Amino acid sequence: MSMLLHALLQVLASSNTWQTTLAFAALLLLPALGGVISERSGVVNIAMEGMMLVGAYAGVAITVTTHSVWLGLLGAILCGGLLSLIHAIVSINFKADQIISGLAINIVALGLTNYLIFVQTPNGQGFPQLAANLRLPALSWGPLANLPFVGPVLFQQNILFYLSIVILLAIHFLLFRTNIGLRIRAVGEHPQAADTAGVNVRLVRYWCVVGSGLLSGLAGAFLSLGIVGIFITNMTDGRGYIALAAVIFGKYTPLGAAGACLIFGLGEALSFSSPLQQAGIDPNLIATIPYILTVIALVGLVGRTVIPAADGLPYEPGSE
Repeated sequence: MSMLLHALLQVLASSNTWQTTLAFAALLLLPALGGVISERSGVVNIAMEGMMLVGAYAGVAITVTTHSVWLGLLGAILCGGLLSLIHAIVSINFKADQIISGLAINIVALGLTNYLIFVQTPNGQGFPQLAANLRLPALSWGPLANLPFVGPVLFQQNILFYLSIVILLAIHFLLFRTNIGLRIRAVGEHPQAADTAGVNVRLVRYWCVVGSGLLSGLAGAFLSLGIVGIFITNMTDGRGYIALAAVIFGKYTPLGAAGACLIFGLGEALSFSSPLQQAGIDPNLIATIPYILTVIALVGLVGRTVIPAADGLPYEPGSE
């Protein structure tokens, strides 16, 4: 036990642990923010997992083909948006069960990416590791990056880490400080009243669902082009579901979701910790830490989180 406690304290005192924590927190934050705006508009988006996976694949495939990481990034975002458009059409126009639609998209995304790897690479062996110039760059903030502990943690992160912070602040401002945000929240709480007030409920929901897909595709590119530098089958590994859990844990607010992502990001960082493995803990057990934290968070919030009143409910214009 003392060895385990010593290893845990060693990990928590390491700047590498917190640098990794923030990187994974930002990775989860992007789809979580998309989930917030989608759920706030009344559409459950459980398909963020599949959107991330397709974004991760498209980012690498387009980068390898065009030799441009920025085109790969754009392609990943658009592919995530395309999948979300399908989810929006099925859920909003055809009023299908939103959970079933999301799960179907996740299954299709997994099968589609596996198939495309098989047909696009020799013997389906996958794409090679991306060269440094074909990966999203990390930014180093000059003298700030050399500060003890804080420098590596805050000032030596991938460019998408800083972009995720900007997006967080922008979405928080959008939801709670603008008329557009008021309309989004009204549509998710009482679509009939919003419709009566002249708000196009379907259009608002379309924009929010597609926005969540764009952010999920961006997160997929962050994973494959920024963190890992390669595409691996099912590389999202449930992170889309963890992002959805962060939305619930954060009580459907951008800042709350960000706090949840920090907790889950720490779990991810611990799962890669070599000191814990050296302390005799099975690596497979360590790898379950993010998912255990997810379950604990959700169980602890049962009955406490108030979801938007119309979340998951299809809307027919003119209905009561």
